[in-house]
Formats: sequence, C-alpha cells, structure tokens
Amino acid sequence: MYEQISHSLLNDILNQIKPDIYKKDLRHFYTRLGANFYAIHGLFAKLYGNRPDFDQQAQKLVETMARKYIKRPDELKQLDLERERDHNWFLHQKWVGMALYVNGFAEDLKDMQDHLSYFQELGVNLVHIMPIMKCPKGQSDGGYAVSDFREVDERAGTLEDLQNLAKEMRSREMLLALDVVLNHTSDEHEWAEKAREGDPTYQDYYYTFESRNIPDMFEESMLEVFPETAPGNFTWDEKMQRWVMTVFNHNQWDLNYNNPAVFIEMLDVILYWANQGADILRLDAVAFLWKKLGSTCQNEHEAHLILQLMKDCCQVTAPGVLFIAEAIVAPSEVTKYFGEDAVIAKECEIAYNATLMALLWDAVATKNAKLLTQGIKNLPVKLERATWLNYIRCHDDIGLGFDDKDIIQAGYEPQAHRRFLIDYLTGRFDNSHARGLPFAENFKTGDSRISGSLASLVGLQYAIESGDIEAQESAVKLILLLNSMILSFGGIPLLYYGDEIGTLNDDSYLDDPDKVNDNRWVHRPQIDWEKAQKRHSPGTIEYEIFSGIKKMITIRKEINVFADFNNRELVDVGNPNLFVFSRFNPQKSNDRVLVVANFNDKPQKLDLEDVTSWGSYAQGQLFDLHTRQQPEIYNNTLVIPSFSFYWLREM
Repeated sequence: MYEQISHSLLNDILNQIKPDIYKKDLRHFYTRLGANFYAIHGLFAKLYGNRPDFDQQAQKLVETMARKYIKRPDELKQLDLERERDHNWFLHQKWVGMALYVNGFAEDLKDMQDHLSYFQELGVNLVHIMPIMKCPKGQSDGGYAVSDFREVDERAGTLEDLQNLAKEMRSREMLLALDVVLNHTSDEHEWAEKAREGDPTYQDYYYTFESRNIPDMFEESMLEVFPETAPGNFTWDEKMQRWVMTVFNHNQWDLNYNNPAVFIEMLDVILYWANQGADILRLDAVAFLWKKLGSTCQNEHEAHLILQLMKDCCQVTAPGVLFIAEAIVAPSEVTKYFGEDAVIAKECEIAYNATLMALLWDAVATKNAKLLTQGIKNLPVKLERATWLNYIRCHDDIGLGFDDKDIIQAGYEPQAHRRFLIDYLTGRFDNSHARGLPFAENFKTGDSRISGSLASLVGLQYAIESGDIEAQESAVKLILLLNSMILSFGGIPLLYYGDEIGTLNDDSYLDDPDKVNDNRWVHRPQIDWEKAQKRHSPGTIEYEIFSGIKKMITIRKEINVFADFNNRELVDVGNPNLFVFSRFNPQKSNDRVLVVANFNDKPQKLDLEDVTSWGSYAQGQLFDLHTRQQPEIYNNTLVIPSFSFYWLREM
C-alpha cells in the first residue's frame, strides 16, 4: 500500500543508510521492506511516534533489519524463498514435535547431535530446545533468567555446536525451535549491571523507581504470578537504590518496551537466533510485554502491537522463521496472539493450546468427557494460516484455567471441581493413583497448580511401586489415549521428552539447593538411556509406550485430513464418557476420519446414528486406522474398550 508519510520516511532512511549496508546485495531485503514498511511504520509510530527521537529510532530499526539480513547465511535465505512460495508449509500433518532440556535429554548440544536418530526412529521432526542462552550459575529459572542474549550457556555447549546441530537437522528435514525470553533479563545481565552503576540509559531499559509511590500504584491492579515464592511485582535493589519491576522473580527484571531502544535490541536478538539456524522461535511470556498503570499489565493491546511489529520486521529479514506465542491465558485471549486478521497470522503462527491440555487432564480425573467437550465447544476458531501446539505435558506446571461458565455447563460447581482436580492429580483423593505435586499452592484460597510427569500423573508410578498389573495396563492405555488426542486434534503435536518411554517423577531435584524450592523440576528429568533401550524389548512398558506412539505418528503422517485447515468438527454424542470429533478434507466430502475417545475405565457404546453425518453402519463398514482392524459394531452401535480410542474411516 502506498502512503506518503511512510514512503517519505523510508526514502529518508534509505538515503542515510550507512555504506557497510548499501554496498551489499539487498534485492530481496528491499522488496520485502517496501512491501512491509507501511505496516512497520504505522505500528512503530503508534507505539513510539510521540518521542522526539522517533526518526532516529526508525533509522536504527531499518539498519538493524538490514545488518541481520546481510549476515543471514545463504542457505537460510534460500529456505526463506522456498517457504514464501509454500506459505502453508507448517500446517502439514507431517510435523511432530518434542520439547526438551538439552542437559536432560543429552549431555550437551554436541551430544544431542548424536541422538538425532532417536527422534527419527520415533517420527519426531521438530525439536524444541528449552532455553540455552547464558544464565546465572545458581537460580536461573530453568534458563529463563538470561544474562546474555547472544551467548550459549557453557553448560549447553558453544555457538558452533548449535550451528552444527542446526545444519545437521536441516539435512534430515528436521525443524529446530529455540526460546527467546522477551519479557525480562537476569539481574546479572550487562544492561542490569549498567543500570545498577547509575547509567540512566540502561535504567530506562527497565521499570525502575526511586520511591514506592509508582510501584504501589502499579500493585493496585497487577496480579501476582507466584504469590507464594515471589510475592509482589517489585524488588528493592540495594546497589542501584531503586525499586525495579520483577513480575516473575526478584532476580528477573522486566524490560521496558515503552522504550524503542529495548524493542530494537530484542528484535536484534530474535534475528540473531534466526540466523543461527532456528526455524521456529518460542517467544516467552508475551502476555506481559506492556505495562501501564491501572491495568493488570497482561494482555494489553500494545503487547499485540509489539508482536505484530516483530513479525513484520522478521518477515523482511527472515520470512521463513515462525513464532510461537507462549501465552497461557484464557481461550478468548489466546487466539488474539495469532493476530486479529481474517486469514493470516499477523503476530505468531503458532500458540500453545493450554485449554486442550487442561481439559484432557480433567477427563483423566473425572473419567468422562463432559467438561472436555464443553470446553472445546467454546475454544475460539483459529486463523486459517495459524496453528495450535497441542501438548499433554511440558516443562511447566498444569494450570486449571477453565472458564467457570464451562464448568457450570458441564454440571459442576467451579470451586469444588477445581479442588477435586487438585486433590485427584496430587493423589489426595480416594482411589486416585496420580502422583502429582501441588505447585504454587495458595492455602488461603485452596488454589494450586500441579507438577508431575505424564506417567506419574496417570498412575504408572503407583502401579510399578505397588505391583498392580491392572493399574499398570490402565496407565499405559491412558498415556496412549492422551497421545492419540494431540496427534489427531488439529495442529502440531508436541511430545515432552521422557514421556515416550514412561519416565516417572524424578526426585533428584531435592538434593540441589538451587532447585529444591521449585517442584517443577520433578518432571524435568535426566533421560536414562538404559531405560530408553528397553523400547526395543517387547513386553516392557517402554516398548509398549514408544511403539504405540511411533505407530500413531506414522499413521498421522499418511492421513491428509490430519493437516490443520480448520477441518475439525466436534460431535456432541449422547454418551458423556466419550469425546468425539471428525477430521475432514474440505475438498473431498468422503475423505474423513472419525476420532472416538473413551475416557472411562469401562467399555462404552456409541450409537452411530448420533453421529448424524456418518449415517448408518454395519459390521465391517468402518476401519480403525490405528489397530488396522474393523471395530465391533452391533445394531449400528460401536463398542469402545476402556481408556481406548478409534481413528475410523469408511471402508
């Protein structure tokens, strides 16, 4: 779009651009910059247009993008061009991810390269490595307290190790996802140290105040993220003699995006890691990026503008790179992080489907799909060119962020139901085999989140310790059932390392003084490769889980309807224990798969007439893609064994 003001500014910027930039081959860069500059200028002006240094900052912004384009390896530039031509490439059903800590899955980045065949054996071709940037030796919040945004932590390896890993992954057609912590830095970061020394330039990189007056005004409306372990949102820094905003922890200083210099610095960081070979960048804590008095300082409109601006700038320099929004917020808010557009993701192409994750755990605890079905009914429809990241477990705790209206619609009282779920998943409820741990428990309100590995939460730890064979069989079936959900729902399934071999809670964190007060480390294990070897031995738990997930992944990749084009239809059937949905090909009406999941510990039946679009079926007319067999059908009634599922296709 031609617009005089932005066009004039762009001309001024290009006329002043430095020789080390304009002498380079920037053909594709200039084409993309011209196409995107109207949007970039509009967003930058909306955020920072009232500043007297706006033109200088805009100049710096363009030069930052240009310099990173110049440094972008030719191999990655070619990949950008290929992905521009096939803009829906990431919606394909072939992508299956795994998230991991490099020091938990392997010894370091170099050792990880030696384990790439493990992913390929399972069928995983997208690997999300948790934060590997330099962080303090002690309490680093699992790598999220970053002390240098452009250096790999020595415990993970070197930048060369990462570059070699990325190159090897590209040769195997695997995607690399890395974390960028946008909201805060460690208090040991160079910017924080300069702020402590009294440098006003760097004090303006953060929210710092001489007195409690403004912090107290912020506190009137701000929420506490970790009220038990990190109460309040401000910390007094003795050396600086100022209060600093620390939403997540006292040693994590929130960055001030009211300052355009901070935005440009962090854009430079994003493009830096894109140039190291990252295909996907997970942007951490994006809901917290903009702070203003009188608000909760979460999900502010300006936070979305920042993400839109980052995406537009990245499209100019590295258009083949995707963004994941790490926004664990209400369903009505999370889809906004795709960007409010009719089709295209203007902010992040991928977002965590925390709603599905929490609802799946509700189904496990209640042994029915009432709230799961109700909650998915109200999950907002995503953009056509965006996708969900569907997961069962991750490095973080499980939050029970259901909408109270959905809980009531499902027939429960909200507070009592959440209390039941907490008690069930932590093993306090009678007959519960779950072995989760309460995290950030608030004894005044009864609220809590839950830590624990997938295997321990579904009862496998209990079964092994007690020798209960029946409970062991049920736990393994539940693990496979949950995986069948994320593999068929629509989006990119994201496994969590260790879950594919039934890894139990790891209590070794209790011996580490830097981890002992954070029980999320119970599900951040060091992989036991001797245990992993059992995946090749029939009759073992590891074999049953690994081979079961591998089989599902193989089938998923072969079935076109599992690609993500908003081609899912929820089917509300008469049986509350069943979760049923249809996946279909928008271009072929007869190309469809019916997914039926039984969350109950007893066999259930489904009257196929309740699935109106599927009509009437007799024995032998439906085929289960997973078992490669015809399911039991009697008088048009389908029988689903306990804790089991079907992926059904017409014969």
